[in-house]
Amino acid sequence: MSIWPATADELIATQQALAAAARPPPWHPPTDPIVAGCFACLLRGVSGAGAPGDPVWAGAAEYRGLRCIGRASARGTASGRYLPGLLALRVGPSLEAAVRALPEAADVLIVDATGYDHPRRAGLAVHLGAVLGMPTVGVTHRTLLAAGDWPSDERSAVSPLLLDGDIVGYWLRTRAGRRPVAIHAGWRTDAATAVRVVLGVSRHRTPTPLREARRMARVARAHAKC
Repeated sequence: MSIWPATADELIATQQALAAAARPPPWHPPTDPIVAGCFACLLRGVSGAGAPGDPVWAGAAEYRGLRCIGRASARGTASGRYLPGLLALRVGPSLEAAVRALPEAADVLIVDATGYDHPRRAGLAVHLGAVLGMPTVGVTHRTLLAAGDWPSDERSAVSPLLLDGDIVGYWLRTRAGRRPVAIHAGWRTDAATAVRVVLGVSRHRTPTPLREARRMARVARAHAKC
């Protein structure tokens, strides 16, 4: 898969095809993986769902353990306004560009998006992984459709996120005393593997590669001449 849909109807069809396709073999993390993160932001002041043509800034960063080994950023434009479940129209191509600009090929990618917690079981974390051919994990501050109680207040505590009776992710407490984050199974990863990846690169509430990718995107936006 290499083309990002340009309309909502095309994206829905792509998501349905992704969900219906045979899943590739599961990914098993190596001993010392390179973990990348990617994040996209839009122009300050854009309210509501936005509009096609809005500028997008994407950042990416990759880590071996807690040591950064590469950073990149990219600028693009949104193909459509934001609608729940159709985030790829806004930021998909820009995120791909930022990740491809990283100096090293990462083993796994953390995406600021859901995976199977999605109306068609093909959120942006799954879609981006299929485009890149890279295992992915989704990390968000809230769920899209899945539900589950929060875990106990201690680091590494988890509780399942369920959608139609299936575990599609976990609430994960990355730091005691802070709200948990939603960890989503993505392309070639299951929910348990996703938790393992995130815990390995988390010193703060947000995993470090995603935190640095967010900073890169915001710096690129701050330096842009719109």
